[in-house]
Amino acid sequence: MNLTERITIKPEICHGKPTIRGLRYPVEMILELLSSGMTPDEILADYEDLEREDIFAALAFATRLTQIKRVELAAV
Repeated sequence: MNLTERITIKPEICHGKPTIRGLRYPVEMILELLSSGMTPDEILADYEDLEREDIFAALAFATRLTQIKRVELAAV
């Protein structure tokens, strides 16, 4: 899956948070819904703009984030 087709990061949308196809649905919201126990079918019923592949892309994006070996913080 090419995440860049489903996950967008634009400063003018949701303050630059990763979103689903620029639709103002942050990836974190999808993950929160899933972790609260909602099924993909329930999410799709509540958010008609979303597609099943969007949910899988959110999960794939989260997986990629957990694979980061280290984070360097810039000096402030």
